[in-house]
Formats: sequence, structure tokens, C-alpha cells
Amino acid sequence: MIRKIVKYPEPILSQPGEPVTEFNAELRKLVADMFETTYASQGIGLAAPQVGASKRVTVIDLSMGKKPEDKLVLVNPEIISSEGRLYDEEGCLSFPDIREKVVRAAKVRVRAQDVHGKWFEMDGEELMARCLQHEIDHLDGILFLVRMSALKRNLNLRKIRKMQANGEW
Repeated sequence: MIRKIVKYPEPILSQPGEPVTEFNAELRKLVADMFETTYASQGIGLAAPQVGASKRVTVIDLSMGKKPEDKLVLVNPEIISSEGRLYDEEGCLSFPDIREKVVRAAKVRVRAQDVHGKWFEMDGEELMARCLQHEIDHLDGILFLVRMSALKRNLNLRKIRKMQANGEW
């Protein structure tokens, strides 16, 4: 089921997600819905708070549904190491039509659980590293808006307010 994506400034986006303690059919349904919503929105990643669920769950698929084996589910993820720096453009489904360059680590190592509760570790570089950091930020209540320069952040906030006033947001 395609879920509605929550847009900034909804409060759930600025609150840390609750840790997942039950690995059940409800969690698997949430994950399936999140993948369906991601693909319908032309995205590569989505965090549970973005669909109104305050849970530490994110889905990532850099292939955008073209390669089922690329589907990645991270439950209760945490970044355990990072190195390097990348400055590149980023977007967010909760900030439609806004893309800005932000700094992220070039490589990260993440520890997370799968949908069955089994712990695993993985490395991500370049786009995968960026996506992991972006989605885990969502689970921590951190929006990519705060990763922008102050000038870009203020310009985008002004743009959002204008769109809200016009009923376009």
C-alpha cells in the first residue's frame, strides 16, 4: 500500500524514531509499504517517520526497484564509523522540489537489524554512504535542511513558506 509522505514541517520529522522491539507481521507490512511508497515517489530511500510511523526503520534501494536483490532494510541502524568527506547534491521526499549540496562522510559502516531481528554490519561508499546517512538522520529527527549552509537553508525555508502561503506545499 502506498502511504502518504509526511512533509516538512510536520513534528514527527523532527523527533527521533522509537526503537523496534517486535519483529512481526506488522513490521514486515510497514517495510513492504515503505518500498512501494519509495518506488511510487521515484525515491531511493525512505525512513518510517516520513510515512508517519515513529519507528527506527528505513528502506533503501539504489536501483529504484529494478534489482530486487538491491533492496535493503535497516531496523534500529546506527553508524559505527565514518571517513572522508563528500559534498554533493541531495534531495528528500519530505522536501519535494528541493535539492541542495550537503557534506556527508564518503564512507560509513553501519550496524543494524534485518526484519527478523538479526544483527548485521555493512559498509557504504559514495551514494550508498550518502543515503545511509540521510535515512539514519531521519531516524534521529535530523533533517537535511540542517546540513545545508545557513544561506541555502534560509532560502529554502523562504521558498517553503511561499509555497505554503500559495497552497502548493
